[in-house]
Amino acid sequence: MGVAYMPQAKSVEWETPQHLFDEWNNEFNFTLDPCATHENAKCAKYYTKEENGLDQSWRGESVFMNPPYGDALTVWVRKASFAARFCKVIVALLPVRTGTKWFHNYILHKAEIRFLKGRIRFSGKEAAPFDSMLVIWRKEAV
Repeated sequence: MGVAYMPQAKSVEWETPQHLFDEWNNEFNFTLDPCATHENAKCAKYYTKEENGLDQSWRGESVFMNPPYGDALTVWVRKASFAARFCKVIVALLPVRTGTKWFHNYILHKAEIRFLKGRIRFSGKEAAPFDSMLVIWRKEAV
């Protein structure tokens, strides 16, 4: 989806570029977008802010999430890390922040990390002011 927060941005909603989602969807066959809006949901099944994907079950799903990049990022990453044992796969588009507690507590040595080349242009906007990574939690690896 694309509720990613970027510093100095007027909006907290940043839609994942469709071509990137399509590439990843070809590999993972996503069934759930837990942090979406009605306008930018990437999967047929999705949760909006009002439905609060953090409070919903992701059990049995192949999840794609591009969570808010602000203060809430930690709780989304923690949810993904713990929910992974009940899901087929969880894939998150995240900012590269390897010095954070959430990275060390929930990603490092617990998930596959793919660093993306170049900076993403969310919804045709200027390139993001940070590098991005795809984090993949697999059921069998948890």
